[in-house]
Amino acid sequence: MGRKKKNIKTKIAKKVKKQPKVLLKKMVTKSNFKSAADKIPIKKIKKQAVEKKIYNIKDFVVYPKHGVGKIVAIEKAKIGSIDITFYKVLIEKEKLTLSIPLNQQSHLRPVSSVNQINKAITILKGKPRIKRTMWSRRAQEYEQKINSGKLYELAEVVRDLNKKTDIIAEQSYSERQLFEKAYERLKSELEVILNEKAKKKMDKALGRDQELTETKPLE
Repeated sequence: MGRKKKNIKTKIAKKVKKQPKVLLKKMVTKSNFKSAADKIPIKKIKKQAVEKKIYNIKDFVVYPKHGVGKIVAIEKAKIGSIDITFYKVLIEKEKLTLSIPLNQQSHLRPVSSVNQINKAITILKGKPRIKRTMWSRRAQEYEQKINSGKLYELAEVVRDLNKKTDIIAEQSYSERQLFEKAYERLKSELEVILNEKAKKKMDKALGRDQELTETKPLE
């Protein structure tokens, strides 16, 4: 009986000793974490309202799915009881004229500036960044980049698919098609600013100029 009483006393003593530790833990957690009322509210920065760009006749614009075009007219039409004003955009390389309503002009963007074009040329000079995935997956990603209408993404596709040669055996048919599509889209935008120098600058940045222009005679 005496031993049992001693065991009970020691157990009670251990429980009493442990209690202050639990209280201390609770005090620490309460002091470390502030309540929702004490938290400093984070103010969200609102984006500045952007005015719609008004284009004029003869302005060059970029339509994502078709590339560079020229506004040849601004016309009005009545559909039902609604008067609609739209741009007539000529995509010369595709012999295509698009009618784009003014309220859908978010699909259009102005031609890139000289600084943006210089950055695109710098991208062309960089090393290709090819993902280790199946070609079908990469081809889909390249197609999305080409149709995004974004200059830098277009330059990335040209850089990654560039083989520095025109030898057909170096590329598969689908690779060749995607490269030519991206190359022509990029060149057509650069030509608006750089004129005939566009191709030379692109080929020099890609390291294609010497191999394509200097052909050795057959012995």
